[in-house]
Amino acid sequence: MFRCTAGLQEKYGSARCFDAPINESGIVGTAIGMAAYGLRPVIEIQFADYVYPAYDQIVSEAARLRHRSNADFTCPLVIRMPAGGGIFGGQTHSQSPEALFTHVSGLKVVMPSNPHDAKGLLLASIADPDPVIFLEPKRLYNGPFDGHHDRPLTSWKSHPLGEVPDGVDPLPLGKARITREGADVTVLAYGTMVYVAETAARETGVDAEVIDLRSLVPLDLDTIVASVKKTGRCVIVHEATRTCGFGAELMSLVQESCFYHLEAPIIRVTGWDTPYPHAQEWEYFPGPARLGEALKQVMED
Repeated sequence: MFRCTAGLQEKYGSARCFDAPINESGIVGTAIGMAAYGLRPVIEIQFADYVYPAYDQIVSEAARLRHRSNADFTCPLVIRMPAGGGIFGGQTHSQSPEALFTHVSGLKVVMPSNPHDAKGLLLASIADPDPVIFLEPKRLYNGPFDGHHDRPLTSWKSHPLGEVPDGVDPLPLGKARITREGADVTVLAYGTMVYVAETAARETGVDAEVIDLRSLVPLDLDTIVASVKKTGRCVIVHEATRTCGFGAELMSLVQESCFYHLEAPIIRVTGWDTPYPHAQEWEYFPGPARLGEALKQVMED
């Protein structure tokens, strides 16, 4: 759908790269069988919103295969899915379902924020012996989007992480990256929200430390804890709906690990508990203005 796999069939042949009927449960079910027989399939669901017909295959089969077979079988499967909004896709082309997969034991969940990390994390995901949900923020395909939809598009050509050399090594799953160092507050973000967080910090003047989680399961809790203990404050931002979003898990972990270091309550900035609206997309999208208000609030508490 977004031309990420353009040219692969010409390069590797139709035996390795092929189109499937648009039947998500069939695509995932077939790939699970391929993985169980020793292949390492990488499949694409054209939009994360359409993964739900395959959810039973992912949860009941892919995630459980190692355990139920006493490790006689594994499922080295990567499921790539464009996720998130910001492209006027409406409610059926804009969802961020990461929390539905982080809840399932046996799955790993990854969401890169730039081309360089995407390649390194994809290589690690393909090498992993267990199933990986690989979510690609669709708004970032064209460049590092800062949340200001009314400004000209910024291309990856001018960003240092837009360069992807041939020799990129796998990036270990479960290792976050501090994209902006700061002393006042820790911002936990992933995907598109990394750039929104950097923009909000710059525009408010709050000395925020921004952490790009990159991998949600496994999670780099050590980096999070070290940062929050340093700053004493924490703001969490994600595009998914608020209730039972992954931010709730992050809040719990920070509370459990950093309670005596916190100088203010943890704040979440998220999407709203509604279907993703088409006409009011930018009221739903957690932009730099809404995140900036949270940064100023946490500094005043």
